[in-house]
Amino acid sequence: MASSYKTTFRVAMIAALVLLFPICAAFAQPPDAGPATEAVDSGSFWEILSAGGPVGVLIMLLSVAAVALVIEHIMTIRESVLMPPGLGEEVRALLAAGKLALAQQRCRREPSFLGFVLEAGLAEADGGWPAVEKAAEDAAADQSARLFRKIEYLSVIGNIAPMLGLLGTVIGMIIAFREVAGTQGAARAADLAEGIYLALVTTVEGLIVAIPSLAAFAFFRNRVDQLVAEASYVAQHVFSPLKRARAVGPSPPAPPAVGGR
Repeated sequence: MASSYKTTFRVAMIAALVLLFPICAAFAQPPDAGPATEAVDSGSFWEILSAGGPVGVLIMLLSVAAVALVIEHIMTIRESVLMPPGLGEEVRALLAAGKLALAQQRCRREPSFLGFVLEAGLAEADGGWPAVEKAAEDAAADQSARLFRKIEYLSVIGNIAPMLGLLGTVIGMIIAFREVAGTQGAARAADLAEGIYLALVTTVEGLIVAIPSLAAFAFFRNRVDQLVAEASYVAQHVFSPLKRARAVGPSPPAPPAVGGR
């Protein structure tokens, strides 16, 4: 599963670059003609990015990573991926027929959230229903923790991006006040423009990356909660033949006759 996740993330990263490149190229195109051509061209997309300096480059790299993560989560955090159609019904039918080994093999053939939980519970079938239930709960907790750790990267990006924007703001203000100090207070507005421009650009870049990242994190967190609850309910339904067999059990032996009667 780890190798498949890496492959999916690589595909998502390539897709993010493919999606972002035309947008950047469109903003970078100067207008065809007109008296304001030079003024508009000076504020092109790439000019704005370069004004952010190294901090702006880091923020843009975070944006590419955020888009790649969103694409990867859309591809993998789905009901059809975490709970393959027909898996629960087939395993339940095999358990009802007493074919425990075939049920375990069916889970292994389709690795997924539900398949892992079912396989973990079936592995403890000899220990009785309490052991099956405990193993399934532990497996569900482990798999849900993996999903939450995966989407946590969006939250990290959403928190780091505005901090980098704030860092760029501070650097820009330092540059502006350095000009003031170097000219002993005689700096013109044009002398201060570079530092202030850097401060504003990095602040905007950080917010543009942070806001969608945090929104996507909240969406996928709720999605994971919903799918984990559904998978746990399906697992309980699948294990119902084992639970009923445990509840019925063999009939107790008859007590010995008293006094030879």
